[in-house]
Amino acid sequence: MHGWIGTGKVRAREQGEAVEITIDGLTTQAKYYKPLVYEFMRKEWASRPSWGDHVVEIVMEHVGDPPWMDLDNLAKALLDAIKGYLFHDDSQVARLLVERREGERERITIRVFPRG
Repeated sequence: MHGWIGTGKVRAREQGEAVEITIDGLTTQAKYYKPLVYEFMRKEWASRPSWGDHVVEIVMEHVGDPPWMDLDNLAKALLDAIKGYLFHDDSQVARLLVERREGERERITIRVFPRG
């Protein structure tokens, strides 16, 4: 297991074949996340994208009432941001889970791993 990469709002690490990305804080604007994560991947991420089917799990954790945001828009923005870094094309996403739940802090976690 590798340590975390990144020091700002976005951090990432590899856990075996899985990549986990966390984004601190929430906003109601899903489009805010695409450039944020894309810039992180472009500047900080060294691994090459892989082929084959992938599983993507996105969890939005909120404190108190959930933010007024469509999860499908959030998923699309995040998939666009990591495409070309973790996998080559959206068509490689064989399973997509997007979940909103109450947590201890406001954050978004993305896990991507090969479908095995």
